[in-house]
Amino acid sequence: MSPTIGVDVPLLPEHKVTEKRAASVSGAVFNVSTSIIVLDEIHNSGESKTYAGVMREAFGPVGSVAVQICVMITNLGCLIIYLIIIGDVLSGNVHEGRVESLRFSSAISVLLAVVFVGISSVLAISALIEGKTNSPRLLPHLDNQVSFFDLFTAVPVIVTAFTFHSNVHPIGFELGKPSDMISAVRISLVICAVIYFSIGIFGYLLFGESIMADILVNFDRSSDTASGALLNDMVRLSYALHLMLVFPLLNFSLRANIDEFLFPRKTLLAKDTTRFVSLTLIILIFTYLLAIAIPNIWYFFQFVGSTFAVCLAFIFPGAIVLRDTHRISTTKDRIIASTMIILAVVTSTIAISTNIYSMT
Repeated sequence: MSPTIGVDVPLLPEHKVTEKRAASVSGAVFNVSTSIIVLDEIHNSGESKTYAGVMREAFGPVGSVAVQICVMITNLGCLIIYLIIIGDVLSGNVHEGRVESLRFSSAISVLLAVVFVGISSVLAISALIEGKTNSPRLLPHLDNQVSFFDLFTAVPVIVTAFTFHSNVHPIGFELGKPSDMISAVRISLVICAVIYFSIGIFGYLLFGESIMADILVNFDRSSDTASGALLNDMVRLSYALHLMLVFPLLNFSLRANIDEFLFPRKTLLAKDTTRFVSLTLIILIFTYLLAIAIPNIWYFFQFVGSTFAVCLAFIFPGAIVLRDTHRISTTKDRIIASTMIILAVVTSTIAISTNIYSMT
């Protein structure tokens, strides 16, 4: 989809189809669940079919460009993170042209994430029975090296995990009944929250204080038994495959936004094979090189999650509600939007300041 005017931008160059079917709710759930979307309220109010289009209605060209830049940087950062994680897994640790067409890969990616949780839970429960787990703390332990403000460095990671707003409109408008997007979002929120919570709990039980920013690195270790080593490999490979299948969905949005940003008056991207292939190759090469140059995912999580992802997830949606172009916002909506923006700015500022201070 064109981020500004809602023109279809296929994932692959166009081909002839005999019938255009409406997208399914299940497909939307799987596509949304690969990350997460929180932008529901204004979805059916205007004519825009994209997040950038909604911002254009509310704030003009400046709003549209702001969203496009944030989407490009956020998605690019996530693609780099995925490549780094895949590299960690594969090398070990030494020291139809619509979003709906991605529903099957997204479904498999969610299934692989569930497999990852399932195997991790088996390992954690086995370790618990054998008395090898770390005792979890209900409250964080603060000492001279860790301050209260260090807790805010987790915020960018959480924000990035629940940010996928750029695809809410393309996915929603492909549904036979766009209002079904609300149900898809709610189901996706539950699925993702359960997966994230389970990984956090079982990961901490298994590794405790030694847990790494990339938890898959913790599974790159020798095991006392052959079955344990096999489970470790299955965990790492299942999640690496999960990220490989999520990659196309992020790349779809990234490529569409870059094309609209750089070539707003050009023909449809899918009809220009040279431009389509060139953009795809440049994105892949660029992300691959950056993933090699910056092998630690923590830096990208902190940078992207505390800046551009915060804008996409909280600040821009709140600003749209306050702008209220379609006159649908209630007093409650405005209060929630204002609170959301204030909390986003405060927590992000603290997270950025804490990270800068810890690096000096």
